[in-house]
Amino acid sequence: MKSSIISIVFVIGLGVGIVSFFLSAFIVDETELVVITQFQRIVGKPVTEPGLYFKIPFIQNARYLPKNLQQWDGDPGEIPTVAKKYIWVDTFARWKIVDAIKFLETVSTVESARLRLDEIIDPAVRNFITSNSLIEAVRSTDRKLDITEAGLEDLQKEQHSYEVKMGREKITQGILEQARPKLSPFGIELVDVKIKRINYVESVREKVYERMIAERRQIAEKFRSEGKGEASKIIGDKDRDLKKIFSESYRKAQEIKGEADALAAKIYAKAYNVDPDFYSFVRTLKIYREALDKDSQLVLSTDSEIFKFLKGNYKPAASNP
Repeated sequence: MKSSIISIVFVIGLGVGIVSFFLSAFIVDETELVVITQFQRIVGKPVTEPGLYFKIPFIQNARYLPKNLQQWDGDPGEIPTVAKKYIWVDTFARWKIVDAIKFLETVSTVESARLRLDEIIDPAVRNFITSNSLIEAVRSTDRKLDITEAGLEDLQKEQHSYEVKMGREKITQGILEQARPKLSPFGIELVDVKIKRINYVESVREKVYERMIAERRQIAEKFRSEGKGEASKIIGDKDRDLKKIFSESYRKAQEIKGEADALAAKIYAKAYNVDPDFYSFVRTLKIYREALDKDSQLVLSTDSEIFKFLKGNYKPAASNP
């Protein structure tokens, strides 16, 4: 009987020991830090190194907090510039917990910390945007814009009509320097602040688009006029070249025709000198052939040479000596 009781007590004790072990042990990841609290009060220093640790079960609790960088994403807001031009500004920041005890005593949770960041960073962003012009928030230097698109030569000439005195990098650095001391009492270090996106409000954006469309139309009209001028020049060059080709061709054709006529005349002359009567007869036949067709009627006298030829009584006249 006693052995059974001892066995039961042993088993119960072993179970309590195992449960106590699991309730007292906790693991710290490399991206986490742990603060031990006892009756809602912080006990000891935060555990920042990864590994297996122990606490008093049922009495102490382990509060886990992130040790790595956290991201804060601000809500896009409508902010006027120094020139009273309203723009949408979207910012983001990175922060981390550097004093876990102070963090738990002030904001307690990461969600509450993000609300504090909203309350501190948003006014700093608004302060610097309203104190500078739009170009200061967009650009960092006065470097020459790399514009390679055709038709934007006028923009290249006008791009130095302004002067960047502060620039985007200095604005974000100023926001960081203004907000960082205000977050230090909460155990938070603000690592950096960046402007993610800047855009005009809807009413101004429509006017900007209209201006862009007008500029593009102006560039297109410029290209069209230049194209028409180039086309007229090409057509003029073509007409001049065609006239030159036609005149050269006509001159060569006339030269060839003249040479052919001279050669034909020479041949005719030789043929005439060989047998003038036969040549005269052939020329007469040629004239009849060109003058008459199948519907023509020819009345010949008996004295005509062709009549005599058709009757077989043709005798060529004696040539003159």
